[in-house]
Amino acid sequence: MRRSIVNDPEDLVPEALEGLVLSHPQLLDLDAQHRFVTRRQRARGKVGLVSGGGSGHEPLHAGFVGTGMLDVAVAGAVFASPTALQVLEATKAADAGRGVVQIVKNYTGDVLNFRIAGEISGDDAIETEIVLVDDDLATDRDGDGPGRRGTAATVIVEKVCGAAAEEGADLQQVAAVGRRTAAAARTMSLALAAGTHPGDPEPQFTLGHDEVELGVGIHGERAARRVPFTSADGLTDLLLDPLLKDLGLSRGDEVLAIVNDLGSTYPLELQLVARRLHHRLEGAGITVGRWLVGPYVTSLDMHGLSLTLMPLDDELRRLWDAPVRTPALSW
Repeated sequence: MRRSIVNDPEDLVPEALEGLVLSHPQLLDLDAQHRFVTRRQRARGKVGLVSGGGSGHEPLHAGFVGTGMLDVAVAGAVFASPTALQVLEATKAADAGRGVVQIVKNYTGDVLNFRIAGEISGDDAIETEIVLVDDDLATDRDGDGPGRRGTAATVIVEKVCGAAAEEGADLQQVAAVGRRTAAAARTMSLALAAGTHPGDPEPQFTLGHDEVELGVGIHGERAARRVPFTSADGLTDLLLDPLLKDLGLSRGDEVLAIVNDLGSTYPLELQLVARRLHHRLEGAGITVGRWLVGPYVTSLDMHGLSLTLMPLDDELRRLWDAPVRTPALSW
């Protein structure tokens, strides 16, 4: 039986947001009524950035509010979209006179509610643009479905758009660089054990001791297939091989890589994956120019990880390297 450190599960999200803001009083403010977090130090005359979605993926999104990233992050319940009203109020709070870019992971509820909020915000003379993040290679299938899911590349899009906005880019320019970033990035994920909703006694799904869920989603969505458990190097290759094939990387290319903890994968495990990733790419003549290794987009306490790769060029490298100060990412 899985136990959680909670008071009332119904109060988990608002209490956690309050705790985050109390822990970063120089960076953040809280709108408790609409459950969103804003930058305390706001610059007038810049494009605003708002993102959000279901809770349970921390530090995404509220952990990336601050200078050089988001202006506002709005939180739904665990694995549930915020309402259109929440997103509308968050969009208003993000507006500083030059419009608002909404960064949205590609899930039906998130897309619907952000689009509704964007349309209604026009009544308040706030111009909006949506950047859709759809990097999950495991859901890249033909057909009429919703398309690839949005996962850890959201961090890259929020960082790049945030830097462009700080530089003074206009609404269309910020949205364009965000879309270019989202289109360039791909992610693959796996799980050794599912996460458990706070208050629930059992995980979302069960795996045999010799099974791995390959292509798992960040809401615990089941993968298309299960594969045999193997070594750290072998698991890394299961994620890396399809990424390299899809991106068509070649000798001389440079990438940004994220080795992401999905919730309860400990640092020693992540470092083994980072080691294998580095050696594989180095052997292929591909430079890992920028790294993140750690918990950035989680799935409650899932024991798993994701790999994200994005080719770098001069503009994306400059925007990634630009100063940032948030609770979860600073340099």
